[in-house]
Amino acid sequence: MNAIYHNMEPFVQYLQIEKNASPYTIQYYQQDISTFHAFLEKEALRHVEEIDDGVIRLFLTELYDMKQSRRTVSRKLSSLRTFFRYLEREEVVSRNPFGRISLPKQDKNIPDFLYQEELEKLFHASDLTTPLGQRNQALLEVLYGTGIRVSECEQLTIGDIDLQLGTMLIMGKGRKERYVPFGDFAKHALQRFMDSGRKELLDKSGETTDRVFLNHRGRPVTSRGIRTILNKMVDDAALTIHVHPHMLRHSFATHLLNEGADMRSVQELLGHEHLSSTQIYTHVTKDYLQQIYRNSHPRA
Repeated sequence: MNAIYHNMEPFVQYLQIEKNASPYTIQYYQQDISTFHAFLEKEALRHVEEIDDGVIRLFLTELYDMKQSRRTVSRKLSSLRTFFRYLEREEVVSRNPFGRISLPKQDKNIPDFLYQEELEKLFHASDLTTPLGQRNQALLEVLYGTGIRVSECEQLTIGDIDLQLGTMLIMGKGRKERYVPFGDFAKHALQRFMDSGRKELLDKSGETTDRVFLNHRGRPVTSRGIRTILNKMVDDAALTIHVHPHMLRHSFATHLLNEGADMRSVQELLGHEHLSSTQIYTHVTKDYLQQIYRNSHPRA
């Protein structure tokens, strides 16, 4: 199956240049293709033209035997379909064996979100007299106040933020830009951190960077670092729930919809390409409305 590995590098260039794919997306493509390549080697299949519906069904069976979720299996199939479409375009294969394979129906998981009381405890967990406390507060206010992804927050630079207008320029998936507004709480937290705490952290590294959020060494914080920071804030707030950064994005969308925001506006704020990605939050708001009805209506 040398044809797969020999075409991996040109395929990555195709994703970068023609598709404007993010590094995370490219990483998933590489992982998914490598998984399929390992499967083919294990089955002693040596030519791409040997890949037919039977081979793909065997591959799917192996994925399900490994307890892979429908979402993961669907992503792998989508990656392989795109890869073989590229190989077909480059005339490496005569047909795309994944072209007729339908993606498995995905489970509709209702997103986790934080209630207002839980958020309030988080917002009061930071020591604002310290650089790290100021950073943590600003990070929390930005993630909840804008609904941006953790990867987008990681890449945020000083030049992306307009404190006067209360907006930030976000580079989203597929390198699509969007402007996202933020409120006074995020504005004040960012102003305090950039005027004070950020400068102290930057002095520790002796380096210069335009990234907004820094780690304790004064270097740009990573997505993994943001998760670690949030976990510590949860411990400091004495919350007994598991919180991951994406829950703040879920909370942002859910609370907007609960307060009457229209779906299209929330879609634009989140940077969703398709409305269907935003509609999952209606399941949460329906549950919320039913709860309000049961608690409030005398005949409920």
